[in-house]
Amino acid sequence: QVQLVESGGGLVQAGGSLRLSCAAAGNIFRINVMGWYRQAPGKQRELVAHSTDSGTTNDADSVKGRFTISRGNAGNTVYLQMNSLKPEDTADYYCHALIVPYSHSPLMTYWGQGTQVTVSS
Repeated sequence: QVQLVESGGGLVQAGGSLRLSCAAAGNIFRINVMGWYRQAPGKQRELVAHSTDSGTTNDADSVKGRFTISRGNAGNTVYLQMNSLKPEDTADYYCHALIVPYSHSPLMTYWGQGTQVTVSS
């Protein structure tokens, strides 16, 4: 089975930085997409950034120039470097991946457990 394990969330003052990590583990044949979503209180979940073989994309306009998504050398990890954090960045952050398991199963979607990011003013 495949699972995504997240880490790196916490409490930080405005203007500070955090680095989120997500590691995919299990019987993996191929990882097509890895990315990050976030969900603030009372709001819908939004795509923050994602990575494919074609490159990386900052999907949310509000984080462009401040957040950077990257992949580890082995390809089974994804990071989100968050700089110049603002109170409006406060949310639960979820790692997401589209993965072909190391079997004949079709492409499947996986979610991490979520990690809390709180930015104080």
